[in-house]
Amino acid sequence: MNSGDSTLIDSIIFNHSLCDGWTNSTEGAIYHLGNTILFLGYMGGSGAYGALYIFSFLAPAFLCLALWGWLTVCALDVFLWNLLVMLQCLAQVCHLIFRLMQDGLANEELSALYTAVYLPLDVPVQVFKEITAASENKALSLAAEETYAVEGKTPIDQLSFLISGRIRVSLEGQFLHYIFPHQFLDSPEWESLRPTEEGNFQVTLTAETDCRYISWRRRRLYLLLSKDRYIARLFSVMLGSDIADKLYSLNNKLFAKSGVRLDIRLPSLYHVLAPSPQGSEGGSASSPPRGSQGDATVMPIDPAQSNQALEARNVHPDQGKTPVPKPPHQRWASDTEMPSGEDSTSLVLEDFADMTGSLMDYGSERDYLK
Repeated sequence: MNSGDSTLIDSIIFNHSLCDGWTNSTEGAIYHLGNTILFLGYMGGSGAYGALYIFSFLAPAFLCLALWGWLTVCALDVFLWNLLVMLQCLAQVCHLIFRLMQDGLANEELSALYTAVYLPLDVPVQVFKEITAASENKALSLAAEETYAVEGKTPIDQLSFLISGRIRVSLEGQFLHYIFPHQFLDSPEWESLRPTEEGNFQVTLTAETDCRYISWRRRRLYLLLSKDRYIARLFSVMLGSDIADKLYSLNNKLFAKSGVRLDIRLPSLYHVLAPSPQGSEGGSASSPPRGSQGDATVMPIDPAQSNQALEARNVHPDQGKTPVPKPPHQRWASDTEMPSGEDSTSLVLEDFADMTGSLMDYGSERDYLK
């Protein structure tokens, strides 16, 4: 066995007949055309589209070589081998086209949405197809000046994502902010309710231009989120980012008339933006506007008067009709005053006290936003 194998190898390597001389004749045009196409085909890249490019060139290349073997060489084996390889390349082309059609999206709008929003997040195409399948793989239209939701009337039963156009958000006729493409229409309303709760919109959404959006029914989307944790985390990140963008767009309206811009992210402005206890009991209309009368600076609370009022409640608990002396209305007092009578909130208020058009000239946050 070993001697026979070595003899065969030696005969192939050493005992083969040498070429007596190179012929000056060349093969026909079909042979050179086939090899040219073969050369171009092997310049393809990787991936599904690269493989489709390669096999799309290999199939006609081997067809040319099969014709060369049949017409020029007149060799049956040359013809059959090239024909077999050509058929294999055609089968690969059909398989790749089928795969790309399976992985493709329903329409151009969804394809553009995936490229712009989900592809930067490295979301697989199959996951995106599950998400769009929950919205029935279709985009809805909203004509200009058509209302998507009316405050206090439209129920919160879906979640929508704007593909194109612009939507105006208003409250009691007052403009709040815009919703631009690739933003959720109702992310705050979606996050404000639990799956078992129901509610209505607190704002009005009106299309300023012709809009296109996709929408998920609430129950169907909750089923999808409960089934797939990856999609649930994806929606959580996207909704959180969208709500933050809406808050920052509202922050653009918090500025004084003198040109100084306020920032809702400053913790010291919490007491400024929060409604006062008097306003919550009797309404903002019954309380006088802050800063409209008297001095707008912080008035320190007298601890002696507070102690006297507390002792009067403890000594005479049954005398409900006896008026208890109350200290005068303290404007802009803080719960956490420093011993010097100033805290971080009062310092900010004093900085804006002499400024016309600041928050202290308005009775409530809504009046200021108007």
